[in-house]
Amino acid sequence: MAVIQVITLNQAEYHHHLTIVPPVFGLALQGRIRVPGDKSISHRALMLGALAEGETVIHGLLLGEDPRSTASCFQAMGAEISALNSDEVRVRGIGLGKLMEPLDVLNAGNSGTTLRLMLGILASHPGRFFTVTGDDSLRSRPMSRVVKPLQQMGAEIWGRKDGSLAPLAVRGQTLRPIHYHSPIASAQVKSCILLAGLMAEGQTTVTEPALSRDHSERMLRAFGAEIIVDPATCSATVTGQATLRGQTVIVPGDISSAAFWLVAGAIVPGSDLTIENVGVNPTRTGILEALAMMGADITQENLREVAGEPVADLRVRYRQGQDGAPLQACTIEGDLIPKLIDEVPILAVAATFAHGTTIIRDAAELRVKESDRITVMATQLNQMGAKITELPDGMEIVGGTPLTGTEVDSHTDHRIAMSLAIAALTAKGTTTIQRAEAAAISYPSFVETLQQVIQQEKSIN
Repeated sequence: MAVIQVITLNQAEYHHHLTIVPPVFGLALQGRIRVPGDKSISHRALMLGALAEGETVIHGLLLGEDPRSTASCFQAMGAEISALNSDEVRVRGIGLGKLMEPLDVLNAGNSGTTLRLMLGILASHPGRFFTVTGDDSLRSRPMSRVVKPLQQMGAEIWGRKDGSLAPLAVRGQTLRPIHYHSPIASAQVKSCILLAGLMAEGQTTVTEPALSRDHSERMLRAFGAEIIVDPATCSATVTGQATLRGQTVIVPGDISSAAFWLVAGAIVPGSDLTIENVGVNPTRTGILEALAMMGADITQENLREVAGEPVADLRVRYRQGQDGAPLQACTIEGDLIPKLIDEVPILAVAATFAHGTTIIRDAAELRVKESDRITVMATQLNQMGAKITELPDGMEIVGGTPLTGTEVDSHTDHRIAMSLAIAALTAKGTTTIQRAEAAAISYPSFVETLQQVIQQEKSIN
């Protein structure tokens, strides 16, 4: 039997490590599973529900730490939000522009989405003062990418290093609409400016160098905002002074969480996994495109639309190529990167099992995530025996080197923790992942699901 053990190292600080010991004769991952609700959609449903008139009912909300931070912030500003659970969360909004000045500092925890999107909302509330912060990781991440365009709209924001780092202070103003040409394709930047534009008189437009995920545009339209999207120019325009009305939101499974099982099924011999009810929004399916380029056997079943978002069941089966490797190396770059930026850590794991050398480029954004994901993934996988060379904006990964279990560290990054756990499934010997509790930020039940699919193991002859 495979052994999975979670040990509390320091209960006061809630530090855990995860130990994985693959069985001598190998294992196969089998079964049908569901992943938590989409984190991006969960954040936006809570925010727009708080800004809308009337009640919003959310089904399938992600119960991770990041959405809890969003809920806590908006509760502090007057929104009524019921206890968070995946079946049903009710949000009674107070109307656009009516958030109350909080009694204390708003804490976004580890969530860059919470802080960056919320800045656009707070900056557009005239006469109110807000202070926002986050944990150690969030206080080190760049905020100037949203602060500068907000200042162009007339926002008053102060903070460390000329307003580029949290904690940040915001004095709400009457903002003016702008046409912002973003130097990066970022859904957080785009969403922040569009949310600020909800209160500006006139049209606010964001143009990107490539299309980023469009959950904000879809949900704003559903809540009653006037949104124009031009895919040809990678632009989105919102007309201000809108009235948002409460909606019923059904949150599909998060494809970023499904990505761990897609890669696991593709690299663990004998595996056959189906991940049900996964959102397959075309601005988020870069992981499917990349794995298809690598030759993974993944099919979309029961494709349907739920509350304006495309949803499917994803089936992945292990398939060994003629060269003995389950995957083939490829180059991942350009416009594909914004569609899979959060999945690069687990793609790095996939690449270590591919025949040939995989190149990942144009992903410098990874250096300013919850950790420097380029350095951390290269360092941790190399400790397990991989052959990865850092590039300024990505990685060069030579596949085909067997991995060996050792002690690795998540660096308190949820996607790193889960990626290393998947890598450990096929490593020889014991792998111990320090600070594995980070997985709870986006996937609280990750370890339980891992135990569930491994319990279906069988010997590989």
